[in-house]
Amino acid sequence: MKRTPGARRIWVIVFYCVCLDGCSQAPAYDVMGSLFPAWLVCIATGGLLSLIARIILLRLRVNLPFPFLAYPCLAAAFTFGIWLIFY
Repeated sequence: MKRTPGARRIWVIVFYCVCLDGCSQAPAYDVMGSLFPAWLVCIATGGLLSLIARIILLRLRVNLPFPFLAYPCLAAAFTFGIWLIFY
């Protein structure tokens, strides 16, 4: 079966429409009339959970070899996990 140039154009248009469908509305929270993006909430929550994990690890006397790498990675993991669970 031979494809025509018009069929390819239709597939390109369909591809772009599917890809741009997610850009219609970003998730946001209304706080006192101001809209905050959901990624900002996820970053703040991930940072807070990382701080709580640090306190727990200090109380358990767990010594991390590279804390300057471990805690930002832990904050990123919490942030991405929250984003995947809720959005």
